[in-house]
Amino acid sequence: MSERAVPRRESPWGLPEGDTRQPKAHRCNDRAEDVIQACFEGNPFKTVPGPFKLFWQCMRSKPGEEPTEPYTYLQLDPPKREVKLE
Repeated sequence: MSERAVPRRESPWGLPEGDTRQPKAHRCNDRAEDVIQACFEGNPFKTVPGPFKLFWQCMRSKPGEEPTEPYTYLQLDPPKREVKLE
């Protein structure tokens, strides 16, 4: 899961006073982008199943338990599982 910035649209009404919240990408967003990229990399029947399987595992996992396998088509570092110290 990457912490890339999410594009923000300007609203004609602006933001309420004191509202400093920033949008955050979904934890499986990079997996979804990998599936979309796979659609354009040759025969989709051969390129999509692998990335989609990892995307589906990510969506069904609990936060912090996402799959750590590397992305198939995106040139990003593989996700790392953060260890929570208690």
